[in-house]
Amino acid sequence: MPVSVPPSLPVPLAGAGQGVNTTCPYCGVGCGIIATGTARGGVRIEGDAAHPANLGRLCSKGLALAETIGHEQRLLHPEINGVRVAWDEALGAVANGFNTVIREHGPDALAFYVSGQLLTEDYYVANKLMKGFIGRANIDTNSRLCMASAVAGHKRAFGSDSVGPCYEDLEQAEAIVLIGSNLAWCHPVLFRRIEQARKQNGARLLVIDPRRTASCHGAEAHLPLRPGTDALLYNGLLVYLAEQGCVDTDYIEAHTQGYAAALATARERAATVEAVAAGCDLDPGAVRGFYRLFAETEKVISLFSMGVNQSSSGVDKVNSIINAHLATGRIGQPGRGAFSITGQPNAMGGREVGGLASTLAAHMDFSAAEKERVQRFWRSPAMAPGPGVKAVDLFRALHAGRIKALWVMGANPAVSLPDADFARAALAHCELLVVSDCTAATDTARQADILLPALAWGEKSGTVTNSERCVSRQRAFLKAPGEARADWWMISAVARRMGHGDAFAYARAADIFREHARLSGFENHGRRAFDISALQALDNAQYEALAPVQWPINAAHPEGAKRLFGDGRFYTADQRARLIPVQPRAPRSAADGRYPLLLNTGRVRDHWHTLTRTGRSARLSRHTPEPFAALHPRTAARFGVNANDLVEIESAWGRALLRARLTPAQREGEVFAPLHWNDQFSAKARINAVVNPHVDPYSGQPEYKQTPARIRVAPMQWHGFLLCRRECELGALGYWSKMRERHNWRYEFAHENAAAGAGLRKQIQREHGGESLEYIDEWSGSARYLWFAGGVLQAALFTAGDYRQLPGRDWLCAQFGEPGFGAEQRARLLAGAPGPNGADPGPTVCACFDVGRQTVLDFIRHTPAADIDRIGQSLKAGTHCGSCRPELAGLLSEAAGRRD
Repeated sequence: MPVSVPPSLPVPLAGAGQGVNTTCPYCGVGCGIIATGTARGGVRIEGDAAHPANLGRLCSKGLALAETIGHEQRLLHPEINGVRVAWDEALGAVANGFNTVIREHGPDALAFYVSGQLLTEDYYVANKLMKGFIGRANIDTNSRLCMASAVAGHKRAFGSDSVGPCYEDLEQAEAIVLIGSNLAWCHPVLFRRIEQARKQNGARLLVIDPRRTASCHGAEAHLPLRPGTDALLYNGLLVYLAEQGCVDTDYIEAHTQGYAAALATARERAATVEAVAAGCDLDPGAVRGFYRLFAETEKVISLFSMGVNQSSSGVDKVNSIINAHLATGRIGQPGRGAFSITGQPNAMGGREVGGLASTLAAHMDFSAAEKERVQRFWRSPAMAPGPGVKAVDLFRALHAGRIKALWVMGANPAVSLPDADFARAALAHCELLVVSDCTAATDTARQADILLPALAWGEKSGTVTNSERCVSRQRAFLKAPGEARADWWMISAVARRMGHGDAFAYARAADIFREHARLSGFENHGRRAFDISALQALDNAQYEALAPVQWPINAAHPEGAKRLFGDGRFYTADQRARLIPVQPRAPRSAADGRYPLLLNTGRVRDHWHTLTRTGRSARLSRHTPEPFAALHPRTAARFGVNANDLVEIESAWGRALLRARLTPAQREGEVFAPLHWNDQFSAKARINAVVNPHVDPYSGQPEYKQTPARIRVAPMQWHGFLLCRRECELGALGYWSKMRERHNWRYEFAHENAAAGAGLRKQIQREHGGESLEYIDEWSGSARYLWFAGGVLQAALFTAGDYRQLPGRDWLCAQFGEPGFGAEQRARLLAGAPGPNGADPGPTVCACFDVGRQTVLDFIRHTPAADIDRIGQSLKAGTHCGSCRPELAGLLSEAAGRRD
């Protein structure tokens, strides 16, 4: 087991009042941040108004970054089998282990699994070591799980993985179509830019998504299509455009190939609006309205993300969207284009250096000429002969014993991969599992043989590239804790110990960046879109001062370029784009009698990936305190599910236990669950254990959005919650989840019977014991216990036979910040309510300014003509990132309904 590390505070590098410009470590928007040391030794985070991505705006997650940078649960020293060792011993063990595996089983028995959380310099060195010196391409990234279908679609259409538009196009467009993207929650800074631009220029917003998400707020239309039918819908659009005479024949003839074949294929199943509507389960009028909007609007942006990519036919969906833009010539010009938004901060940087198993560095592939070119540049002794195994297949090979050693860098595949129980079992089969991460608390790190302490955000320095191809500096503003080191440093040190010293003699990240930039321009001659060769001669000071800039950055574009393809030239052999014939395909596994529901997974507003960062912030945890399963009320009634029941979601691959949430925003026959929870934050809530592992045949991206599943109410007879100052272990209970509050931890739990109650009460008495107060109602089966020390509340345990008998938690949690309690106040604590003169803000609505639901409702009830702007003026809610504005609108409607 990893060595436990006591929490400590981070140490700013700069003095009080000195700001450091860096970039956010969350989504692919790539927001600029200014981190400033405070007089008390802390860090203040604010948006960088000069950064082109966000212009000073931050979302709730970015705004709360200072709450996530402590050293609690940090991995601070190298470990082998749970024992602390010196760096030299750890690096030697990794290098010797890898060399032994290669000698005994060949290079195919070794693999790397990396992350979009890595900086470009880290990614570059890992890719170089595996593909150019180990001599195999068995390196893949968790970006395979989110963006690989976009990569493959771009390459089929454009000849390169090139995102053409920029963020300014969202503000210049006359119509914006969101396809499979809950932008309001997953990329809220961009959604806020769109909202403000729409007020100024009247642009129309249309959302295509099976769920009615927060992004539908204010949209002119929402098309809740049947999951998996995106390509059918866009094939119908191509047919409609052709029949209405809205295609740009001059552009098609001058700059494309494949239009006739793509149109003929589209007509096979999408010849009429009615056929498309039937196939997509949409109203024909709504489909015709979308088609008319696209046909009649010159400046259209189609913005897509995980809902399109995460599919066994994701690449075809991507190409069906691009086809419509190529057929109308709406590409490469302001306000026009098909725009893929990435999910991770450096997914794009990983693609640039060949971090995917299917690509080489600098946007090159495995053709004989490009392999030879990269080998000459690297002076490689053993170049990978072809693509390696992609993420899902990598873990299948690990499970089967074909891969013997694996290095996981900054990723948590035991939680994030589909069929996650299989992935966990595969890790257990690994003969040598190396994990480099900033924490030892992930589900993956807990299985490692060797743990290497990595720098975290705020401590490491390098570059990242966002969704609009903007290269930005991520700079250190915190001192490295313990013996933590940069990922590129570890990889280079292992490479040298494996015998490849001269090629990995980097002294600093800037050395790697210069090499990366040289390779991007090496024998390029304009044939590859990715080219940052104008930066190859930066000295160390210039690298440190590098301002955000969009590639290509070369002799033709020394200051960068906002858009690609404006000249109608692409990166195919004949410089023509390709329209791809797309035959819509159903999901690999469809709902049937045994598994009658379709499971869709995704993010919630204030959390990120597997909670290793956002789970440390009380502010971010309070909006969604538990893992949940969202169902339409009629679907819930069909399966006997009530609101707040604990339900088991089961598929052919696994099961998960979640709290039922009923909402008409879901399509009937479907269920949505968030992807974030893991074994550190809940029991049995790892939803990816349930997810379908089938992949797209071109991209290898898994089918996260369409898993056949079934649901049943879990037979829990005893429910409760625990609020306590210190973390507890509740592993013996049938269900539990935990979240951090400001002054305490909050646990929700349930069990098959009340027999566990006595044991839990004794456990809390031991851990938080002192003065106690209790109330037991034997008739209803409920019980309430409080523990105090020096008059200060230490723990509260409330249990009941029915979940609905439990009081709210928000006011009780706030009482952990109080210095003491009199007799009347203690009675209120046992009652779980503040009384007539007390204030209970309720669950969080606005995480940026910590505004509760009840606070908003009270304001609405006492304010004539209340609206979102008035709420913002008084409470600040909705005035920063804006991701809570749809919820505020819902509360206004709710209050209006009550008045009626």
